[in-house]
Amino acid sequence: MTVCHRRIHQAFKLPSISRLLPSIPAVRSASTAAGAVAGDPFTDHPSHHHLAAVDSKSTLLKSYTVTPPIKPWPQRLSPKRLVAMISRQQNLDLALQIFDHAGKYHPNFAHNYETYLAIIEKLSRGRAFEPMETLISQLQKSRIRCGENLFITVLRNYGLASRPKLAIRTFLRIPSFGLQASVRSFNTVLNTLVQNKRFDLVHLMFKNCRKKFGIIPNVFTCNILVKALCKNNDIDAASRVLEEMPAMGFIPNVVTYTTILGGYVSKGDMEGARRVFGEILDRGWLPDPTTYTILMDGYCKQRRFMDAVKVMDEMEENKVEPNDVTYGVIIAAYCKEKKSGEVLNLLDDMLEKKYIPSSALCCRMIDMLCEEGKVEGACELWKKLLKKNCTPDNAITSTLIHWLCKEGKIWEARKLFDEFEKGSIPSTLTYNSLIAGMCEGGMLPEAARLWDDMVEKGCVPNAFTYNMLIKGFCKVGTAREGIRVMEEMLDNGCLPNKSTYSILLDGLYKQGLEGEAINLLSMASSRGRVDSDSWGVFVTKVVDASNINVEGAAIDRILIESAA
Repeated sequence: MTVCHRRIHQAFKLPSISRLLPSIPAVRSASTAAGAVAGDPFTDHPSHHHLAAVDSKSTLLKSYTVTPPIKPWPQRLSPKRLVAMISRQQNLDLALQIFDHAGKYHPNFAHNYETYLAIIEKLSRGRAFEPMETLISQLQKSRIRCGENLFITVLRNYGLASRPKLAIRTFLRIPSFGLQASVRSFNTVLNTLVQNKRFDLVHLMFKNCRKKFGIIPNVFTCNILVKALCKNNDIDAASRVLEEMPAMGFIPNVVTYTTILGGYVSKGDMEGARRVFGEILDRGWLPDPTTYTILMDGYCKQRRFMDAVKVMDEMEENKVEPNDVTYGVIIAAYCKEKKSGEVLNLLDDMLEKKYIPSSALCCRMIDMLCEEGKVEGACELWKKLLKKNCTPDNAITSTLIHWLCKEGKIWEARKLFDEFEKGSIPSTLTYNSLIAGMCEGGMLPEAARLWDDMVEKGCVPNAFTYNMLIKGFCKVGTAREGIRVMEEMLDNGCLPNKSTYSILLDGLYKQGLEGEAINLLSMASSRGRVDSDSWGVFVTKVVDASNINVEGAAIDRILIESAA
């Protein structure tokens, strides 16, 4: 029963049976005293006469007030207004309730194609495919005339959700709605198959597009086929399709050639890639930034940085502006080579052209500078990026916190965390970075307070969080406290891993608490929480040449108990 159905059920709920029971003996005794036939207490109840007088569903609905899912609910409701209400609603369940309530309980309102499109788009983007499919079936039964855009949205979202078979099924359903599938929906389903590496199905559907589906392919269809073949490392077949396109009535474009160029780059064949690039120029076409970027990426992967820079120079000579992806490719390559001077110069050029580096690129630059021992430089770089409207996120913040803690600057890391928390919600990763730094620095009380803050704000600790706290206790010589943390870990349903046991066992042995090791194993195995990797840790650390008979026998006993 959905939330919507529960609301409706409650709205129509009659007086409970327990409230009716006291009237039953009274009715019977009165009837018996009069010498008459005993009446039915349920038919004698006032609610029965009310329901008996109802002659239709619409009359019944008018006699009750159904609570709308949101307040205020508009007195006048048009399909356009309902679409706006659904579109701005973040809660999928509530959006579905709004749609349901409008159709069933709002006077003189009827859904149309636009209202169905709005709710189906909302549900498919939120990957709520089960209620979405129910609504699609409902739309089919309603005989409302619908458009192809609805199906294209569903196809794309099935592709993003890695459900290519459901995308094909949706495509095949289109004619049952009184629609002829066009090349747009056909190309969308092909792209879905490419996204999900079903290259065999792309070729099969392409071969049958005219005969089976009555669809005439276009140049975009051929480009998708070329992309599928290139991603499947079949450059020869992709080149044959390129050659056959004019005979099929299609003229290859820059995208076709760029796709094949990318195929050669993926194979590491830069000579082939450069040859295709030359063919683009020979045809009088101007390569776009994507073409240049793919070629540069190929050279960077082979560490041929001078060739990559030459390609960038060619871009400028041909008046093609590098975009954010172009800068990202070459900056990331220089980061990998620890060439901080080149990175910072290119970043200045990038910022001058109003491009903002991605979160991943920011993390790479910060890592590169910190690995060179330039933590202060990394912090200055981040301040500079903030001034250029670069948005702080959990990945960047946790990276900076990690390096600040590694430098022993834990209070600076805490200050950064507090600043970030003012405008964002820290993730488990961000909390973990600071908790790990505090534990490594022996600041266990501060780490415990941060842990409490994390849990209070609904951020769930993971195995890494527990391991860092356990490591902190072991480091200050209180390994038994570490065991209590692991008990809490088990109680909260978090599975200890190889690192958990390794940290605890090391801590116990350093404190001369060898006897606790077997107790630890016994506790964990009794809860069925020791995986094969963790058993390996116990065998390596607990069973050694000096105590193999004693400890080996204890482990045998635990194994038997666990199996039982």
